[in-house]
Amino acid sequence: MKAIVQDGYGSADVLHLREIDKPVVTEGRVLVRVRAASVNALDWHSVHGGKMIQTVSKLMRQPEQPVRGVDVAGQVEAVGAGVTRFAPGDEVFGGAPAAFAEYASAREKGLVLKPHNVSFEQAAAVGVAGVTALQGLRDKAQVKPGQRVLICGAGGGVGTFAVQIAKALGAHVTAVTSTRNLDLVRTLGADEVIDYTQEDFTRRADRYDAVFDVAANRSLSEMRGVLKPNGTLVLAGADRRGGSAIFTRIISAFARSRVLRQRIIFYVANSNQEDLLVLKELIETGKVRPVIDRTYPLSEGAEAVRYLGSGQARAKVVITM
Repeated sequence: MKAIVQDGYGSADVLHLREIDKPVVTEGRVLVRVRAASVNALDWHSVHGGKMIQTVSKLMRQPEQPVRGVDVAGQVEAVGAGVTRFAPGDEVFGGAPAAFAEYASAREKGLVLKPHNVSFEQAAAVGVAGVTALQGLRDKAQVKPGQRVLICGAGGGVGTFAVQIAKALGAHVTAVTSTRNLDLVRTLGADEVIDYTQEDFTRRADRYDAVFDVAANRSLSEMRGVLKPNGTLVLAGADRRGGSAIFTRIISAFARSRVLRQRIIFYVANSNQEDLLVLKELIETGKVRPVIDRTYPLSEGAEAVRYLGSGQARAKVVITM
């Protein structure tokens, strides 16, 4: 089968289309014929992260995986022994390592049936971004109806889901994004939209119960300044400078959260079947709509990762088979 294989680190130039063996169906796993796979910041950092990513993977005891991609949508090709939820032909979406390929092997618990009202491309866009937004707002920020929520980076992959999920939770949503994304974010239900190229949101008098920061381009002090005294700052994005900048921000957030009334939370989303089912329901009831900026064929997988890292992408970037 064809797959996008990473050979080294540094830039998207290390990603190549190659022929590799199709995954073998094993106990408890589902072989998926991939119809679409979305690109995440994780893929960009994995390509650019070099030794830092290698070290973290070893500390977390994660096996090195040369094929990128974790979000998938497609049709079940075969199931292993013990799999009871799915059968060949089922249309599914969720998480699978090495998703930038014609076939991917997923855990049974990593998949759910695809929403009936979206395409494979839209379903593939949900995974990491949707779960990150859901867990950050519902679980970490504990958003309640009537609360005021500020979302920084509202035009990106996670941000577009965050705007819609915050509204579904009953919040009053203020979205911070760039000029080109204003109309898009308005269509997603934001109550107020701030163009950060024209206005510094930290200079406003408004204060928020929760700030959901995907952009990671303002200091923790500035972000705390727009919170209510007992508000919560949720750090969902990684500093684009990568490496030590990411860890410095995490350590600073941890240290400040120990001494302040305001909560500062950094987290990494934990993808699970239960939350994928929640997102499926939100999509099928029309409360959430996956948004796609561009699609690329598998042969242009390197270009898809390069575009995501260019800073010009909005919403999701998807690779199609």
